[in-house]
Amino acid sequence: MNRSPPSTLQTPGFAHYGLAWSPFHNNRLALASSANYGLVGNGRLHIVGLGLGPGGLPQPGIDKFYETQDGLYDVAWSEIHENQLVTASGDGSIKLWDIMINNLPIRAWQEHTREVFSVDWSNIAKDQFVSSSWDGTVKLWTPERPRSLTTLQAHPSCVYQALFSPHQPDTIATCSTDGTVRIFDLRAPAYLPSAPGASTFNAPLSAPALTVPASGGEVLTLDWNKYRPWLLASAGVDKMVKVWDCRMVKLGPGPDAAQNPNPAVGGVCEAQLAGHEYAVRKVQWSPHRPDVLASASYDMTCRVRNAMLFVLHGRSASATPGERNSNAQDEHATKRACGLRSAGCVARVEGFLIPTAYS
Repeated sequence: MNRSPPSTLQTPGFAHYGLAWSPFHNNRLALASSANYGLVGNGRLHIVGLGLGPGGLPQPGIDKFYETQDGLYDVAWSEIHENQLVTASGDGSIKLWDIMINNLPIRAWQEHTREVFSVDWSNIAKDQFVSSSWDGTVKLWTPERPRSLTTLQAHPSCVYQALFSPHQPDTIATCSTDGTVRIFDLRAPAYLPSAPGASTFNAPLSAPALTVPASGGEVLTLDWNKYRPWLLASAGVDKMVKVWDCRMVKLGPGPDAAQNPNPAVGGVCEAQLAGHEYAVRKVQWSPHRPDVLASASYDMTCRVRNAMLFVLHGRSASATPGERNSNAQDEHATKRACGLRSAGCVARVEGFLIPTAYS
């Protein structure tokens, strides 16, 4: 199948960690970047516009950018103000920007004690956004208040991502270095009992509504399906993309049994999608189709697949090579995302935009 080459945007010296489409303009996106792959140095927020390039294909170009004193790891557009967006920073800060104002953010919050690795703006409760940090907490915010509305001690260690459910305004899913995906109900805050001999007086762990033992290693990313309310995808250092049905719940020992003897543990793994050679950094369901799932990996590839084929057939994407190749065109649209590690770039694959930073 002949395909047009993907449009690319290069920002020498700044590797990309997160990007977000504007919910108001289909030709505008924001790009969160870090110098030195986010290990040390400053960051940059790029506002990118899509114009027409050769052959009528979309061509990204930088409209403006903002410098920050530390690397940026994620970005999310406001759902109520077309010119505002928030960023997650390596210095533990969260900043609110207005792209009609140059140079400086219009508000900043500094409650997290370590790197903020994700931000997500609710598409239902449009005046709220959530952040997750390496300090193990998830915080709920509104732009109008100087402090967070709620703090969840979601995991005992780094929380890589926290996402609002696109179907329930008070439901948040998180993933962490502890190998679990957890779902929290903000309407019913509760805390786990302390383990014998442990002291959690200052930071007791919040009790999730459901814990999914997703992996034996770190879970780096997750995403809610936009059409099926209790379907989640997760991925991480085990190189597998997994699809979970979170309606199955049971009471019993789970990964945190020492702290919570009767946790709600569940999630049926509907599909395991193999193929990546290194850890999977990002998964995302299509906003247009319930069955299309994209993943980006540290092996520098992006894969776009029809995940529901594996769910309906009850098989794994790690089936025989012949079985995979027989459906290669419609199940695996795999593209080389970026061939250069010396500069960040954005690859466009089947309508997805994938940041290809290498940390």
